[in-house]
Amino acid sequence: MHEIIFDDHPGHYCGIFGVYGHPRAAELTFYGLYALQHRGQESAGIVACHNGQFFKHHGMGLVAQVFAGIDWSTLPGHMAIGHTRYSTTGSSNVRNVQPLTVECKRGQIALAHNGNLTNALELRDQLEEKGLIFQTTTDSEIILMLLAQPTIGGEPNNLLKTIRSLRGAFSLVIMTEKELIGVRDRFGFRPLSIGKKEDAWVLASETCAFDLIGAKFVREVEPGEIVIIDERGLKGIQAFPEHKRRAFCIFEFIYFARPDSCLMGRTVHQVRVELGRQLAQENPVDADIVVPVPDSGNCAALGYSLESGIPFEMAFVRNHYVGRSFIQPSQLIRDFNVRVKLNLIAELVRGKRVIVIDDSIVRGTTSRARINTLKEAGAKEVHMMVSCPPHRFPCVYGIDFPDRSKLLAANCTIEQIRQYLNADSLYYLSQEGMVKATGLPSECFCMACYDGNYPEPFRPDLDKAIIERRPKKTESLAESILRDLDQTRLF
Repeated sequence: MHEIIFDDHPGHYCGIFGVYGHPRAAELTFYGLYALQHRGQESAGIVACHNGQFFKHHGMGLVAQVFAGIDWSTLPGHMAIGHTRYSTTGSSNVRNVQPLTVECKRGQIALAHNGNLTNALELRDQLEEKGLIFQTTTDSEIILMLLAQPTIGGEPNNLLKTIRSLRGAFSLVIMTEKELIGVRDRFGFRPLSIGKKEDAWVLASETCAFDLIGAKFVREVEPGEIVIIDERGLKGIQAFPEHKRRAFCIFEFIYFARPDSCLMGRTVHQVRVELGRQLAQENPVDADIVVPVPDSGNCAALGYSLESGIPFEMAFVRNHYVGRSFIQPSQLIRDFNVRVKLNLIAELVRGKRVIVIDDSIVRGTTSRARINTLKEAGAKEVHMMVSCPPHRFPCVYGIDFPDRSKLLAANCTIEQIRQYLNADSLYYLSQEGMVKATGLPSECFCMACYDGNYPEPFRPDLDKAIIERRPKKTESLAESILRDLDQTRLF
């Protein structure tokens, strides 16, 4: 088995937020993005609207870094939208920072997108053939360009037609000069909720953002729904009335969403505790302590401990001040990338049989390093438990899961993975147990990364860099002149 040198966990999606009807809309949006920081740590941005004029501030880095020392008077208005990003389609680059804006015949439009379009390449080719110019390599700009088109195929274009032309995963917040709009794709892959703060309306990827700003949760935007908020209030329109299939990403419950958020009527913390209980019921093991991999394994480990009666211990201590990147040392410090994030309290595990619980194993490298650390500290046995099934298939709906060649469970048996991790035993939660923990029917979810059943068709060659990698189809400006001159000489 070849060595894989990536972190175990997949990249996050993005966080989107919007406010209508508050005199300090941009500032509220900043706090909303701060609460959604876990969803994307590459870049952040806010666009505010005042008297029909857009004002924008964005940059690379964490929310607090991008907006450090900002004068909020430079982002005036009662409307604003914001975005914190992890790249899915399009590389990590300042030109891809959202929200994106355009000025067109319809006026000014700003857009923030969470998800991944499966027909992005097809749509972009169509638009470029019409002469449209793109400034980014994101699929989000494709949506913006479609919205800006007054006609499509000779027929008048509107928001409804644009949304119906999109395929894949998308939750959107859109701002015009007069209104705030929220949209979810017909399957509802990505979360989006509606809140209310006094007279102001709020849209957010997760309800934890409402808690921070003192807003009350109203309801979720339904799959396929377009929510329009203006001076008359809120109105919902179903863009896909005949479509009944739902496919919410179950990995939101497993890993992505914050434990204090509420999704589909379920508190994420409680679901994760139940995942741990199900894991204990399916895989009982004699051990002395249950140890989570912080922070994503905490809730499931608690559930396992409660169900099994085995004591819970926080043997791994997380360094909360480590960001996405840090100075890479020389070989002087072995396993620095692992140890800088989590350090072990050796006294808690020495001479004991230890159950280690994590939410997932994607590539396996950091899991193996942690197990070796436990054994080096004197753990008698180390049993690895995972609170979801094995990831065997890539995600094309917005999670940065790698292709199958880099997914450990797609290329190895459970026994081979156990040997690779150097664990005494390895257990995954069953797909049935995972669904049972949510308290919702399996028909509600997309579980393609586990079972390969993709709700929305996709092109296998579409990944986050496909737009950047595609070959140039047209000749240069100079070549076109020479070609035209040559043709002229023929007559």
